[in-house]
Amino acid sequence: MSADAFVDADVIVRLLTGDDPRKQARAAALFEQVEAGQVRLRLLASTLADVVYVLTSPRLYATPRAKAADLLAVLVRLPAVVMDDRETALGALDLFARSNLDFGDALTAAAMAQEGVDALYSYDRDFDRLAGLRRIEP
Repeated sequence: MSADAFVDADVIVRLLTGDDPRKQARAAALFEQVEAGQVRLRLLASTLADVVYVLTSPRLYATPRAKAADLLAVLVRLPAVVMDDRETALGALDLFARSNLDFGDALTAAAMAQEGVDALYSYDRDFDRLAGLRRIEP
């Protein structure tokens, strides 16, 4: 499925935080169209990562990890939200919610699980806590 337009992180942040009521209302109207299948939005994994960072940053919105993951999973699951790696993104949101991994690392681990790969070259010891993942230091 092709998209009508791409969506940027700031639109999603306005939708979910309500920090600017006027922009939130406009973002909500857009996502109502998406939910109705009238507009198809392309969401990149990098955009999703930006939203996760902004929402969960202690200096910005300090949204709890699990809450941010739940809110974003709802959007990612919308049929008119186009993502090449939807299942990987959903797996990463789930892993992010229940671990201390940053979202980029959660995306890597979710992609590995999706592809059935267990080996990862990394110096990051946070990966050692993940069952089924074998970290190798080069």
